[in-house]
Amino acid sequence: MGKTVCIIAGARPNFVKVSPLVRAINKNPEATCLLVYAGSENDPTLEASLFDDLQMPRPQYYLGVDSTSLNEITSQVMARFDAFLDAHQIDVVIVVDDLASTMAAAIVTKKRGIRLAHLVAGTRSFNINMPKEINRLVIDALSDYLFTAGVKSTGIATREQSESSQTYMVGNILMDTLRYNYDRMKKPASIPSLEEKQYLVFTLNRKALIADIDNLEKMLKAMVASANGMRIIAPLRGEARKVVEGMGLAIDIVEPLSYLEFGWLTAHALGIITDSGNVSEEATFNSVPCITLNNYTEHQETVNVGSNVLVGEDADKLSEAVKKMVSGEWKKCALPDRWDGRTAERIVQIILA
Repeated sequence: MGKTVCIIAGARPNFVKVSPLVRAINKNPEATCLLVYAGSENDPTLEASLFDDLQMPRPQYYLGVDSTSLNEITSQVMARFDAFLDAHQIDVVIVVDDLASTMAAAIVTKKRGIRLAHLVAGTRSFNINMPKEINRLVIDALSDYLFTAGVKSTGIATREQSESSQTYMVGNILMDTLRYNYDRMKKPASIPSLEEKQYLVFTLNRKALIADIDNLEKMLKAMVASANGMRIIAPLRGEARKVVEGMGLAIDIVEPLSYLEFGWLTAHALGIITDSGNVSEEATFNSVPCITLNNYTEHQETVNVGSNVLVGEDADKLSEAVKKMVSGEWKKCALPDRWDGRTAERIVQIILA
């Protein structure tokens, strides 16, 4: 008898990480993959091209949870995922990252005595006031398989693991996706006169950063001034777009791009300014200088080995880093260990053993 593996995704970035895993499980005659999405089928963040771009099937099941309250998301996902598990015989559940929906699915899985695997385990900010930090602690404490991306997260997961859990440094699954799709990246037709290495990319998502409008404006003014006329392209959506547009700065705000177009844009940029861990990881893979608007990163190897630099929410530090970026004075960087595109393969071997 083969194993049935359920992967639950809680938000769009999760699909980018699980696509190689879905492919690897589906290739294995010993396994069946069920993909579940916590949100609804018509979620506006899942653009029509996403699953084609990632060359993966759409989820077979949608829990249909649509709320912005973290406690509501947790309770609704728990109730609906419990009902899903009533209806399906599952051997292993794989949860991704650190969302409220991820934690909710982890709790339900463990209460039912089903084996639980955490993809990208051992990441910590060490700031207990962050809801995501609590999610990470809970998910890692419950998991039977802790799949880590790097040396630092492996150390954390190993130190904290319970007697019944096992930590495996499988590498960065985002690299499986990047390597698989690299030759399929598409130059965005919607952005006129794009020349390689003649622009910076700016992305913004973090709620705390967007909420402090005064400091954000100070930072963005410093960024624009230090860019010294270099074009800054910003694919923004929702509140981030509204706030940045309201500042009237020399930032070229464009519509959100598809996965393959955004991949091309960042791979061919002179540099990237972002608050996204995924974007900074991709920058390291592409050896593109990257500034992260945060005091910490869950993937320390992007700083120690890769092209990433942390400036927090400090306008002066941002200004200095952008000047270096534009003048080409960036640090030397390399590819971290196990960013080889074989992470999904390792995971499947472990869970099917």
